[in-house]
Amino acid sequence: MDLNDLRSVVTVLSLLAFLAIVFWAYSRGNRARFDEAARLPFENDNIPGSGGSKHE
Repeated sequence: MDLNDLRSVVTVLSLLAFLAIVFWAYSRGNRARFDEAARLPFENDNIPGSGGSKHE
């Protein structure tokens, strides 16, 4: 096994890992959790301890 064979194996493993992450991210089971996380920055505009002032 020379260096080019090792590079090929690493490339294939990296592609499989990437495809697994894409499949996980777009699976239906995670949609509700990701939608909730996407709305999180917009749910609470009040920052604790700021005293309601936005001019800090």
